[in-house]
Amino acid sequence: MATATKNKPTTKKTKSTKLSIKPLHDKVIVRRDEAETQTASGIFLPESAKDQQKTGVILAVGDGALNRETGDRIPLSVTNGDRVIFSSYAGNEVKVDGEELLIMSESDILAIID
Repeated sequence: MATATKNKPTTKKTKSTKLSIKPLHDKVIVRRDEAETQTASGIFLPESAKDQQKTGVILAVGDGALNRETGDRIPLSVTNGDRVIFSSYAGNEVKVDGEELLIMSESDILAIID
């Protein structure tokens, strides 16, 4: 007699990060997307051939740049959770709780991906 086995649904784990750092002024913290390990035609890429991704997800934003004339804060045009494209050498890499993140200025962000 065959026994039925229940298949557990496979769910993709998403990283939720409680950051222990907060960006200042017009800075944002970005988690860079992982590099592709395989080409569209199915060829696996070695580590040396992988390009660093220029896309990522914003994890935290600062409170905005200071308007020197009025003293008010200029709000940022990006928010937490936005997927963005940034320039090749944007930001500074930092390691927080074992995870590599980028701290960059809002001006380094080229576009928001819808």
